[in-house]
Amino acid sequence: MQAKQDLRRQLRRRRRCTGGLKQRLAAHAAARRLIALPEVRRARHIAVFLATDGELDPAPFARLAHTRGAQLYLPAVAHGPEQPLHFMPWHPGRTPLARNRFGILEPRPEPHRRLPRRQLDVIIVPLVAFDPRGFRLGMGGGFYDRSLAFIRRDWRGRRPRLLGLAYDFQRVAELPTQTWDVPLDAVATERKIYRANR
Repeated sequence: MQAKQDLRRQLRRRRRCTGGLKQRLAAHAAARRLIALPEVRRARHIAVFLATDGELDPAPFARLAHTRGAQLYLPAVAHGPEQPLHFMPWHPGRTPLARNRFGILEPRPEPHRRLPRRQLDVIIVPLVAFDPRGFRLGMGGGFYDRSLAFIRRDWRGRRPRLLGLAYDFQRVAELPTQTWDVPLDAVATERKIYRANR
């Protein structure tokens, strides 16, 4: 557990130090790689996230996907004991956003407007680190793993493709895993697409 915390701290610090032009170039390079993936080209419903804490910004990808006609969604933290994520329709520049308890902008988590998770075609997932098997180290809250637990139970059924977005330096040789971890299908970085090797 201490090793995970140390790795998280180290990579978050490095991520925050990557700014300005280098960050913008990396975001555009990763967006071009993501938009070319077959599963993304077919996707009608795509969930993205708003970058925070130095994350590689998915905004260039979101603009490309929106231009191609995809409906975009943003995660919103639900209230309740499990606190999963709801995926709410997002129209850039039009959907009102407010800061949640973590200081992250999100749409209001209105249950009647959310899209069921299974009906998403692609979810772009934030991460702190990832390994060749597709396992990710997040911020430690477990929101994505709890929200996507149905995939772990039914890997071959109708499900969204999980695509991480990260800087290439966030790739590590191996991450410790837990039984509740939901692996990604692939990760896009500024350098290449890493398909999960499971």
